[in-house]
Amino acid sequence: MSHDLDRPPLSRPLKVDEINDSVQGEIEATPSELAAIAKLLDLKGLGQLTFTYRLNRGGGDRLRLTGRLTASATQTCVVSLEPVESSIDVPAEAEFWREELIDQLEKSADEPGGPGHLDWPEPIVDGKIDLGPFIYETLATSLDPYPRKQGVSFDWSQGAPGQGGSGSGPFAALVGLKRR
Repeated sequence: MSHDLDRPPLSRPLKVDEINDSVQGEIEATPSELAAIAKLLDLKGLGQLTFTYRLNRGGGDRLRLTGRLTASATQTCVVSLEPVESSIDVPAEAEFWREELIDQLEKSADEPGGPGHLDWPEPIVDGKIDLGPFIYETLATSLDPYPRKQGVSFDWSQGAPGQGGSGSGPFAALVGLKRR
C-alpha cells in the first residue's frame, strides 16, 4: 500500500455549496488518525481529539469557522523523560476564502500599509474546504513545547564531581576545569 506524503494525517473535506447560512458539527479523530497524528507530533499517545464547530457564510464566498478543540495527549517530560498527561481545551477560529481572494490579499500585503498583521485565511480549493489540516495545526500549536511532570525540575546547582557540590550554575564544572 503506497502512502502519499502530502496527504494530511486528518482530512475532513466539506463542499462549500452544501453550506447554507450556517452549519455546525463535530469531528472526532479515528484511532488510526490519532496514531498518525501522535507519531507526527512526537507524542507518546493521543487518546482523544474532538473538534466542535460552526461555519457561517460571509460575503464574497467567505466562510467563518469558530470552534473548540479538545484533546488528551501523552507527552514526554523534558527533564525526567517520563510520560506527562496533557488535557487540551482551546477555542479556534479561521476564515476560508476563495484562492483568488487570497492571491489579492497577498499582493496587497506587500504594499505599504497593507494588511500584513491579518490572520491569514485558509483556501477554498475546488469548491471545498478541509477542516482536518486546520484541526491538526491547532493541536500542534496548543501542545506544551516543554512538557514537565509536576514537581520535576532540572537542578543546575549541583557542583562538579569531587568539588563537594560547591559549584553553582551550569558552568560550575567548567570553572573547576579551568583552575587546574
